[in-house]
Amino acid sequence: MTEQLDLPKTGPRIYSVTELNEQVHELLEVSFPTLWVEGELSNVRLYPSGHTYMTLKDEGAQIQAVLFKGDAFGLRFKPQDGLKVLVRARLSSYVKRGDVQLIISAMEPREKGALQLAFEQLKAKLAAEGLFDEARKKPLPAFPRQVGIVTSGQGAALHDMVTVMTRRWPEVDILVYPVKVQGEGAKEEISAAIADFNRSLPETDVLLVGRGGGSLEDLWAFNEELVVRAIAASRIPVISCVGHETDVTIADFVADVRAPTPSAAAELAVPERREILARVADGRRRLETSVRERLRGLETRLDQARHHPFLQSPRRMYEERIKRVDELFGRLPECLRRRLAHAEKDLRLQLEKFDAFSPLRVLGRGYAIAEKLPERSILRNAADVSPGDRIEIRLLRGKLECEVKEVEHEER
Repeated sequence: MTEQLDLPKTGPRIYSVTELNEQVHELLEVSFPTLWVEGELSNVRLYPSGHTYMTLKDEGAQIQAVLFKGDAFGLRFKPQDGLKVLVRARLSSYVKRGDVQLIISAMEPREKGALQLAFEQLKAKLAAEGLFDEARKKPLPAFPRQVGIVTSGQGAALHDMVTVMTRRWPEVDILVYPVKVQGEGAKEEISAAIADFNRSLPETDVLLVGRGGGSLEDLWAFNEELVVRAIAASRIPVISCVGHETDVTIADFVADVRAPTPSAAAELAVPERREILARVADGRRRLETSVRERLRGLETRLDQARHHPFLQSPRRMYEERIKRVDELFGRLPECLRRRLAHAEKDLRLQLEKFDAFSPLRVLGRGYAIAEKLPERSILRNAADVSPGDRIEIRLLRGKLECEVKEVEHEER
């Protein structure tokens, strides 16, 4: 039997599951509109929608959390498993399943600053892609005709770079592309300027990309992935010059050359005119010295030749040559006789060897050579002929033509 619940007529309200979950949802939303929670991220999942789902946990418990796409735009770093964070959130629930979860609106790492963490994450990512490899670095031109500058149009850095390059190499053409170097829109303007130089002014020999000093936040545009990839894609060699000597940005790693300051970048971009002129003058002096020494050497040799006995009396040179020719001519017959005697001796030896194998020697001992006519094949066996065949027998002196009358075969 099924037991029936005996509910009083004035008893408590009966909730459906949906109503209960909705009540819990409203209670959570009202009771915990904003709170800060510290914990470790795990099971971080980024969905195609742009929303990031994760678990926030500590040693004793865990809770589900979500970071919606709109709030994720404000993060400098990428959430990842194992990262300890402090989140600002509101407590809510998913009515359909009754799951309690945190709706995160802000997040910051607890062990490192958000910018430092973002810096390390992007640096590791791009290094794995090979964007920092030395093999892809382009050399700077020795004597640039046109230099481009991507920086703020109002900062002292621009004035310093133009002043240094104009003083060092007055012949250079300087093209300035003013951009925002910090704040909203800076990364878009910097990357667009680099791309415009490559597209519209490809004859530019080198690009200087940077700004003056500032805090990590001020320099952050040069740590943005958009800017770094624009530098990596540039066909024009790029010198990064961001901040002071101790400041380091990801743009420094991907650029073809890193300069510690904007002024130093200007010095790297163009040569020093006075130094080049000094080198040319030094080269000219060394060349003149070398030519003079060479001429003195030739003059000495000419003077020595002028006093040589042969040139003092040219006939003596011919007389010496005539004597030498006569001497050789006198030795020629004896030399030829020795050679002919040696050749004759060798020839006789070869003839003796040849004569030893001559068939005439065999014929001289009473043997004969029989050939079947008309093909003149040598006969070695009586079975090779038949009665009526014609044969020729060669003797030591002369030959006989015969006709076979009878054939006798030797029994084996």
